Amino acid sequence: MKILVTGGTGYIGSHTVVELQQQGYEVIIVDNLSNSSAGVIERIAMITGIKPELQVFDLCDPVKTERFFSENQDIGAVIHFAAYKSVGESVKNPLKYYKNNLLSTVNLLESMVRQGIRSIAFSSSCTVYGQPETLPVTENSPLLKAESPYGNTKKIMEDMIADAVNASDITAISLRYFNPIGAH
Repeated sequence: MKILVTGGTGYIGSHTVVELQQQGYEVIIVDNLSNSSAGVIERIAMITGIKPELQVFDLCDPVKTERFFSENQDIGAVIHFAAYKSVGESVKNPLKYYKNNLLSTVNLLESMVRQGIRSIAFSSSCTVYGQPETLPVTENSPLLKAESPYGNTKKIMEDMIADAVNASDITAISLRYFNPIGAH
């Protein structure tokens, strides 16, 4: 199966690409390289022996996004990592975060629906829990008001995906990370 990994040259995305390739999946990456480098592709190839395909464009561009999906009709699933990710920067420039994170997700979901792609795993964040009242935080903890525009975009993106699931054949999961670290 071919899997689209958006933001696949970023930290978590590139580690996911390695794992997918080691499990035998064909991976295609879409990334605008705003928070990463195309050099990551060579490092992935060094680890796995397979150089994943990289398409460099911005998912906020609906024309390029739709063209990509029209040219890659064999995608079986999507893992969505592409987003701006700095809490501090989001406070200083909230509209940049709302525009990028939300628009890219709308374009992605619209293209998925049109192409009949039914599975998405979304890279969310622990920030959707806000400032929790009790610890430890579990999946059953309530979602509270986000403390940054970044966190709010992740919550809204989760809501958008849930609404798309309710209105289509898409299935989804949101992964809420706390400080992922590691290296190959």
